[in-house]
Amino acid sequence: MLTAVIEPPGLVEADTSEPISERALVRAAMSGDVAAFEAIYRQHVGRVRGVILRLVGGHGSRADDLTQEAFVRAWQALPGFRFEAALSTWLHRLAVTTALMEMRRGRARPQDGGGDDGLWLVGVPDSAGDGTALTMDLERTVASLPPRARAVLVLYDIEGWTHEEIASELGMAIGSSKAQLHRARGLLRQRLGGSS
Repeated sequence: MLTAVIEPPGLVEADTSEPISERALVRAAMSGDVAAFEAIYRQHVGRVRGVILRLVGGHGSRADDLTQEAFVRAWQALPGFRFEAALSTWLHRLAVTTALMEMRRGRARPQDGGGDDGLWLVGVPDSAGDGTALTMDLERTVASLPPRARAVLVLYDIEGWTHEEIASELGMAIGSSKAQLHRARGLLRQRLGGSS
């Protein structure tokens, strides 16, 4: 026998891609629960730092500062969060905005090759152990790109943004976004020794 369970209105959460536990954490943090916000931070800090690091060009210590800045902004803006998007999407967008604001201030310069900040994304080695070295070379090369070309490449190829979104966020024409992407890819091929 098949039985349906009908919940009274108000007792069912809206259908979202977020787990209920995250919704509960967000609601608690919105009410000022610092422990709930710390849990949100621990869950999302890796992805937030990763996108910031790629956008500012491998400056590890600066990326750490910007990651903290992004989470301070998240704490301040959290009462206005409306669950219209997943929390991860909202935090990701906030991280990108924080990094782009830094780039506009002219502080995020291509990596100079000094120090160990270039070791910011280490891949899983393949059977020959070459994956890690290849990933590090790629990350260093991306970090060395001119800031606008790097931003377009990261947002389009890694983060999945459209040229329209990139153009709007970076204050450029759609054609300029496409040209910067072409430039970035060409520089990557040239610097990594590719022939195509």
